[in-house]
Amino acid sequence: MQDSSYVQYHNDVYRVAGTRVALDSIVRRFWEGDTPESIVQSFPVLTLEQVYGAIAYYLRHQDSIDSYLKQAESAETAIIDQLRHQNQALHERLVRLKSERIEAHES
Repeated sequence: MQDSSYVQYHNDVYRVAGTRVALDSIVRRFWEGDTPESIVQSFPVLTLEQVYGAIAYYLRHQDSIDSYLKQAESAETAIIDQLRHQNQALHERLVRLKSERIEAHES
């Protein structure tokens, strides 16, 4: 798959060209139904043109990008599982703190 003026592939990561914003960040917001305008508000470093270009790139290469995202998610899950196993006490503490924070926020 080729780079475009809106998306570049470098070091195994698709990014919006000229930025550090990962394409998957844009795609996931797009999947959630966010408009390009709201995506720009979340990523002020991007222009509306860049967001539309990134979405167009995704739609043009949807099968390949979806496969890339699935592989990335699997790799992330494997790393999290490995770290959880290696640092069980730390993981349990973080889960407890997160739970306490959520409970305090809901109160």
